[in-house]
Amino acid sequence: MIVMTIAVESLGPINCSAVSFLTGLGRRIAEVSGETRDGSFLFQRLSVLIQRFNAVLPHDCSADKVAGHSSQFF
Repeated sequence: MIVMTIAVESLGPINCSAVSFLTGLGRRIAEVSGETRDGSFLFQRLSVLIQRFNAVLPHDCSADKVAGHSSQFF
């Protein structure tokens, strides 16, 4: 099992070691699936997940302040 810390800024780059790890992971996925674009799809999926989280985060934070309670993410 590989445990890798990945740092991604909302409006910025991914750290170098994460890019290397994700590129290698995408290459391995592409080898197994036979789809050469799977590495690109991995980065696109990560980008969409970050955008969705960033869209939900302000909504959840403001709802907690109004309701007077805290919620847990994940």
